[in-house]
Amino acid sequence: MDILKRGGNAVDAAVATGFALGVLEANATGIGGGGFMIIKMADMKEAVIIDFRETAPAAAKPDMFKYGTDGKVIDSMNTVGGLSSGVPGEVAGLLYAFDNYGSKRITRSAMLEPSIQYAQNGYRVTENLSPIIRDNLAKINKYPATAAIYTDGGLPPEIGATIRNPDLAATLRLIARDGVDAIYKGAMAERIAKAVRDAGGILTAQDLANYKVQVRKPVVGTYRGYTIVSTPPASSGGAHIIQILNILENLDIAKMGIGTTATAHAWIETLRLAFADRGKYMADADFVKVPMAGLTNKNYAKELFGKIDMNKAMGSASASDPTKYESGSTTSFSVMDKAGNMVTVTKSINYFFGSGVVVPGAGFIMNNHMDDFVLKPGHIQSIEPGKRPLSSMTPTLVLDPNGQPFMTLGSPGATRIIAANAQVISNVIDHGMPIQEAILAPRLFAMASGQATMEGRVSINTFNGLKALGHDIMVRGDWDAYFGGVHAVLFDRSKKVLYGGADPRRDGQAAGF
Repeated sequence: MDILKRGGNAVDAAVATGFALGVLEANATGIGGGGFMIIKMADMKEAVIIDFRETAPAAAKPDMFKYGTDGKVIDSMNTVGGLSSGVPGEVAGLLYAFDNYGSKRITRSAMLEPSIQYAQNGYRVTENLSPIIRDNLAKINKYPATAAIYTDGGLPPEIGATIRNPDLAATLRLIARDGVDAIYKGAMAERIAKAVRDAGGILTAQDLANYKVQVRKPVVGTYRGYTIVSTPPASSGGAHIIQILNILENLDIAKMGIGTTATAHAWIETLRLAFADRGKYMADADFVKVPMAGLTNKNYAKELFGKIDMNKAMGSASASDPTKYESGSTTSFSVMDKAGNMVTVTKSINYFFGSGVVVPGAGFIMNNHMDDFVLKPGHIQSIEPGKRPLSSMTPTLVLDPNGQPFMTLGSPGATRIIAANAQVISNVIDHGMPIQEAILAPRLFAMASGQATMEGRVSINTFNGLKALGHDIMVRGDWDAYFGGVHAVLFDRSKKVLYGGADPRRDGQAAGF
């Protein structure tokens, strides 16, 4: 809020928030990670996507992870340790946005000062953070630099305890002074590379020097007259949010009702069809041909809708063929300012506490996003040097039927990001819910096959109705972080009021002035 009050714009505020979350939610995001940002300035015809996803190091190979006789990667090297780390893009991406789309009224030092103070003076262990530390204690304690920050002598800190990270404060001061060069060149680049290599990795200082932010065109679709603007590959989310909504557009979801058996059944079947296509067609479009026009085509969606039997569960779905229509996921937050500038950012170090490796003397955790590749050769999502792993991170904008700013939203939650964002959009457009109510509504999720999952607040009548249709359902907690944590801003043009929405499934809140 301080950035906006001092004359900064939505981009300034978003970048400042991004760096601050790298301190306050270091278990999920930070300098050692990457992500995506979608920006729609009031004077821009089209939104832009800032892609700062991690990339595979130059020495990476499709068969770099070895499997044991149990069929699992030996020593969990795909998720713990240096080999799991890709080249981080966060600092490059956030500063690219700040330099190119910021107001120029806020200096880099002023933008970073709140983050520096949080790191230097400390922050409280919340009721949400405490169990995350406890559940990841073995990973944290494997690396002394990590344990020194996030444990109390090897034990989980109590709720209410203070975590201080003066090394991270010093790193942020370097970024304030030197910009991207503070991380991607010189002594810090060497320090990062050494930390990763010492933990069994292959990242080099040259990999950091070679990292490039990609500025991409968004993927765009429509839903009941509203325009959906979201992320292209290597994010899979934008195309599949549009695909999901295109399929649902063949039904009168509003008439079917919120949380009914029919609506829940339609969502489960639609998600199965979309995720079947995701598994076959989605990858880094810089390396493979992704049939984006087909996946987002409304006629293709109508074909997929024809596979749904509203009286019987399909159980599992196989990929269809969108190519004949070709001619035609962590942390997330959203900012909208009084000028109508819209920004949503989703970024991550992947699993909680990433690779577990804190760069000694620098205070930040390295990602374990190499695990997002298919870890065997011969797949479109297999590892290649410089390739971005497929992501579900999906910052998304919604424009009203007149093409004016309406809503900006995003969520953490791995593959559940796609479903969470789509369900909130539908809750607002189909059911007319206020943004906070749309976020609070119970959620469900399904992949192409396997059990569907839903929150415990879904009614017993709906649960029994789905079982009668043949669905295999697992019920999770009433407010389960598994289903993401959507944060959003909605603009009511008739009242000229911005409404913020925050998700109680995760830490976070809405704020405005």
